[in-house]
Amino acid sequence: MTVGLSVTNVANAWLNELSTLAPFAKLHTGDPGASGANNASSVTTRMAITWPGASGGSHSMTGSISWTAWAGSTETVSHLSTWSASTAGNFAFSVAFSASRAVAPGDTLTVTTLSVSQAPLAA
Repeated sequence: MTVGLSVTNVANAWLNELSTLAPFAKLHTGDPGASGANNASSVTTRMAITWPGASGGSHSMTGSISWTAWAGSTETVSHLSTWSASTAGNFAFSVAFSASRAVAPGDTLTVTTLSVSQAPLAA
C-alpha cells in the first residue's frame, strides 16, 4: 500500500511521543472511559512504562510492569490506562487486556506486552 502515513516522518515520530505522554500505567476493573478515570482498581499505584524508539510504525514497551504483593481488594482487572505522571497528570490512552485477571491480596499482576501501532502506513 502506498497511501498512508510516512513511517519515518510521521508514524514513528508520533509513537515516540508516548515516552512523554504515556510513561505510567494504571489498572482498571472495567473500561476506563474517555477520561481514564472510570472503574479504577483498588490498587492505585501507577507503574512506569519503558518505551524504546518506535520502528516500522509500531511501539512496544520494553520488559514488563508488575504490581507485586497486591494490597488491594480481591477483584478482576481487565483494562489498563496510561498517564503522563505517576500521580495526577494527563490521561493518554487505554487498552483492554486480552484476558481479565482475578487478583487477591498478596498476588502479583504482571503485564508482559503493551504495543501501539499507526496505520495505514505508506509502505
